Amino acid sequence: MGAGLLLALAGLALLDSTSIGTLFIPIWLMLTPGRVRIGRFAVYLGTITVFYLVVGVLLVLGASRVLGHLDGRVALWIQLVIGVGLFAVSFRFDSKKKTDTTKWTSRVNGSTAALVGVALLAGVVELATMLPYLGAIGMMSAADLTPAQTGLLLAGYCLVMVLPAVVLLAGRMALRARVEPVLRRISTWFAEKGASATGWILGIAGFLVARDAVARLFFL
Repeated sequence: MGAGLLLALAGLALLDSTSIGTLFIPIWLMLTPGRVRIGRFAVYLGTITVFYLVVGVLLVLGASRVLGHLDGRVALWIQLVIGVGLFAVSFRFDSKKKTDTTKWTSRVNGSTAALVGVALLAGVVELATMLPYLGAIGMMSAADLTPAQTGLLLAGYCLVMVLPAVVLLAGRMALRARVEPVLRRISTWFAEKGASATGWILGIAGFLVARDAVARLFFL
């Protein structure tokens, strides 16, 4: 488990932390009038973290079975194709298209059960766009890792994904008057620039995945 792999996975996890489910819904929870209800916040983040971890484990098991029948260099070439594909897909996102946030903001103030449902729904909706996570899983599967190492990396990845939301929550609780306007600006920015941001995220993710494959194919 090299430092390059760890840094690449950390970078992909931070990119994944900027999705609707891992950052913007938590921000909307923080912007609820009155005191932030830590329990609801924890329920939401805990649910989406466990969801991503379970999906990751299932994907790794499937990828390991497939890659187990392939030569190591073939697996790395597949990873390179995935990285280039992510980079190419990033150009298809319209920078002028606004993101509709109404359906999410209207649901975050429901019951605890409804909040769990929102977390699961966000995870399911993002399955189609969780390409940085898929790239990270491809990198783990192509690397020579033990099951324990892979599980540890998956858990760490999921924790890094929700870390920015936790940091913002701490700031909101400690310095509400200063942090709340920042949260509102982030929320407004996402509604206006969400599609463009997604394109950038996929482009950077594609570069990281492809760079790792190129490094191991030609330089290691």
